[in-house]
Amino acid sequence: MTALGMNRTFEPADFVWAHQTLVDGLLGWRELDGFWEGELSTSALSTATAVVALYLVDSDGYRPMIVDGVHWLARNANADGGWGDTVRSDSNVSTTALAWGALSLVDDLTTRAAVQQAEAWLTEEIGTPTPENIATAMRRIYGADQTFAVPILTMLALCGRMGSGRGAWRHINHLPFELAAVPQKWYHLLQLPVVSYALPALIAIGQTIQHHKPTWNPVTGVARMLTRGRTLDILTRIQPEDGGFLEAVPLTSFVVMSLASMGHKDHPVVQKGCAFLKSLVKHDGSWAIDTHLATWLTTLSINALSRHGDFLKDADKTKLKKWLLDQQYHHVHPFTGAEPGGWAWTPLPGGVPDADDTSGAVIALANLAEASHEVDQAAKAGLGWLAGLQNRDGGMPTFCRGWGNLPFDRSCPDITAHALQAFSAWKFRGVVGDEHDDTIERAKQYLAQTQRPDGSWVPLWFGNQADSHNENPVYGTARVLLGLQAWWAMDDTVDAQLVNMIKRGRAWLRNQINEDGGYGGARGLPSSIEETALAIEALAVGLPEEVVEDPALIADWHRIQSAVAWLIDHVRLKGEMEAAPIGFYFANLWYFERLYPLIFATGAINAVAARRAWFRVAPGLVSIPA
Repeated sequence: MTALGMNRTFEPADFVWAHQTLVDGLLGWRELDGFWEGELSTSALSTATAVVALYLVDSDGYRPMIVDGVHWLARNANADGGWGDTVRSDSNVSTTALAWGALSLVDDLTTRAAVQQAEAWLTEEIGTPTPENIATAMRRIYGADQTFAVPILTMLALCGRMGSGRGAWRHINHLPFELAAVPQKWYHLLQLPVVSYALPALIAIGQTIQHHKPTWNPVTGVARMLTRGRTLDILTRIQPEDGGFLEAVPLTSFVVMSLASMGHKDHPVVQKGCAFLKSLVKHDGSWAIDTHLATWLTTLSINALSRHGDFLKDADKTKLKKWLLDQQYHHVHPFTGAEPGGWAWTPLPGGVPDADDTSGAVIALANLAEASHEVDQAAKAGLGWLAGLQNRDGGMPTFCRGWGNLPFDRSCPDITAHALQAFSAWKFRGVVGDEHDDTIERAKQYLAQTQRPDGSWVPLWFGNQADSHNENPVYGTARVLLGLQAWWAMDDTVDAQLVNMIKRGRAWLRNQINEDGGYGGARGLPSSIEETALAIEALAVGLPEEVVEDPALIADWHRIQSAVAWLIDHVRLKGEMEAAPIGFYFANLWYFERLYPLIFATGAINAVAARRAWFRVAPGLVSIPA
């Protein structure tokens, strides 16, 4: 790496302008009730599954939406003829196969050309798109995980892309939907190929495969016959009020198309599912991957505006505090069986509590509110929920304690560090005592064990498309450093292991800067606003308030100022910035969120502004005015 990326600078007036633009822009994105809803990227995968579901329910009644959706797919294919998960994603086999299937619903000049291009792309990637080659490709991509491979193959069979009659199903494995009839607490003993979050797909798709390709095993056949009605009742019971399972368009679409193909077009689950899909279609005919991430975005925004300054008015804080408290779960979740105390990514009925959103909410409450019985009790409940979720290895999973090896229950460093940050926010306020010390210590040990030899950490739900393994160690390391440094800043004991982790992580992160001054998923990968901003914040918050003549800290500051210069170059009026596809959804589906770059950049600039003493270290810069 040349020195170019380490020697960029900026004018104080430009910093002040960018700072004000970002803060004003983020505040301007609030909804009328004071929270942030954001806007998720459109998705070829969601659009393909939605139009097939609507077509199988009522091809005539939903024809305008079906045609618009199929034409959107045709217009938004990549130049190579395939589709990625977002309009900014490289083509992949799964999404291209689903779009290819959906294109069969409408036969006109536009779709014929798109079909030819899709088949050419698939042929280059997997060979001629025969049922055998498609099934082989899905096994190669997903391995033993049936939660997405089987739904994809099921939709292709329903679109006629896997053959005709019973033969169309010969490459599709049965799903043991009958096991959904047993109590959830037995799932780990039965070693289900899915977890409770995939129950809707397990039931609906499992019944569909059995309907179109009855098993030859008489015992299994009898079990499925006897549990068919009961599992449909379970599916009906766990469907959210708005009809959207997990607020996810693909999951809801898979359920709807499966039941419709069995003749259950008038079933309440199908009708509510169709209403959900209709409510989310965009004006251009497409669908996003999910409804929205309002709770997640709101906690991120609160923390970006409050962690390194105070940019929210008292009235706004009061409103947001009430809004957040209202989103906490106070009863066992009817879908997942999760205990009370957590938060989901959305306030909508399809959300389910998870560790990352619970940590974000607990931290946001600490940033919003003075001590009060109501807030303290909510924080205690949230921290207790997190402690109960911790895996045996000391790490925090996303949704449920681990009994398998799926992303849902796998420990991950970024979420573990986020939880550690939540515990630090309240332990040092005196709200919690020693009851969580074991949880905290085990989390630290997990982070020590998962730090790579080079000093980095890799996250679970965020990646980088330019990386050969889709990993994003810059995101992961920045997130872990924010959590560790939050604890270190409040802990008056000397923890040599913690200090060592932080020093190694900061050394790795500072050296990932690109020649242009920005950060990507790792050094050499294209710089993005999200990754640059997170790197800036992680490095900035580790600087002491007063300048210390430490060569490593001075080096950190020069990386910070170079990255800030890069970031300022990308700030636009009203804070509009181009989002990068760094988010992973279920089954590693890429997405981007319009507010991520604005939120992360605001947090970064606020963190830098809070450390004004360091500006005298940067040659050519004067103090930044308050």
